[in-house]
Amino acid sequence: MLYKFKSKVTGDVIMLQANGQRLLEIIGKHSAAEPGIKGILLPEQMPQALQALKDAVQREEAQQKEAIAQALAENLPVPRFEAIGLRQRTLPFMDMIRQCLKDDEAITWGV
Repeated sequence: MLYKFKSKVTGDVIMLQANGQRLLEIIGKHSAAEPGIKGILLPEQMPQALQALKDAVQREEAQQKEAIAQALAENLPVPRFEAIGLRQRTLPFMDMIRQCLKDDEAITWGV
């Protein structure tokens, strides 16, 4: 399954299911009890969504730096991470949110 995020003012952002679900979990639009197969992100929700995404990216990068530092301190092999991190995965969606917020337009998916 793919997630296709749409708006009236930007091109579509398409993500694989796992990546789309993670993004929706971060912004609070997906949970096991309430799957985010269809949904809407309203302009008034966008500042909080942007901040949640920024915080998640910073957390991931801090955890990776900590893991590397710990491995080096213990003379262990440096851990390997996914080639594409959360920063790269969220960037197109964050750009979409910024543009939609500027133009006061909603983002929808699954509709």
